[in-house]
Amino acid sequence: MHFFVRDTPPLDASTRRIEWFVFRNRDVLLMRVGDAVRLPGPAEVQHLSLPNQRYLGSLGDTSFSAGEVEHEAEAPPQAEWVNLRKVYGLLPDALFHLAGYAIQVLDWDRNFRFCGHCATPTTEQPGELAKRCPNCGLVNYPRISPAVIVAITRGHELLLGRANRFPAYFFSVLAGFVEPGESLEECVQREVHEEVGLKLKNIRYFGSQPWPFPHSLMVGFTAEHASGEIEIDPNELAEARWFRADELPPIPPKLSIARQLIDWFVARETGKVLSDD
Repeated sequence: MHFFVRDTPPLDASTRRIEWFVFRNRDVLLMRVGDAVRLPGPAEVQHLSLPNQRYLGSLGDTSFSAGEVEHEAEAPPQAEWVNLRKVYGLLPDALFHLAGYAIQVLDWDRNFRFCGHCATPTTEQPGELAKRCPNCGLVNYPRISPAVIVAITRGHELLLGRANRFPAYFFSVLAGFVEPGESLEECVQREVHEEVGLKLKNIRYFGSQPWPFPHSLMVGFTAEHASGEIEIDPNELAEARWFRADELPPIPPKLSIARQLIDWFVARETGKVLSDD
């Protein structure tokens, strides 16, 4: 198994395979090869204007760089722009996650060119992914916003909600951002009580997932209903209900930890694995 290494650009680039993550807003450039897709190489991006670009590192024998084009840029021949969410399943999982890392680093590069304290142009901090202000010394790292996401069960039922912000009609487990001064478990209790008025027990860690929409770390939990009836916050949710494993509504695709939590519940109840059909 190969692991991504955040190294420096190779001295002799001709000895390495190089692939590019090129973004136009939240779309990534992919080369179409028959029914398959791949990332572009240097020859396929050399004529693109990439005002914001950065070397990322290497995975196995391949090095990766990332760059951004202007909002109206057209794709080169045999290439297409694909929304980052839809890249899942088109590229290997390792490259999908690396695409998420790439777009977050580029966002940080673009948004933190100046010191947030004194407005002085920042400089790269040698040896780490950081920007330093040469005037006041403030050091800035890529932003990561921790959020909790929780599968709440009541006997053989799972609580699912439909958020007002969801562009499509589907239900998911509840989630929310961590606030200053609270633990992850406290955040789970607060978010659930604010959104649906319930109290929980037996909160247990499930897993985590980096989530580049736009710069979150999703920390998953399972929990059990302790008390209370559903009273939704209409500013957050359009509706929320209890569902059995054999009566689930439309749910998120498999790229998200939200779906992993729902799959966990279904497997617990039925011993089966859900498909995306």
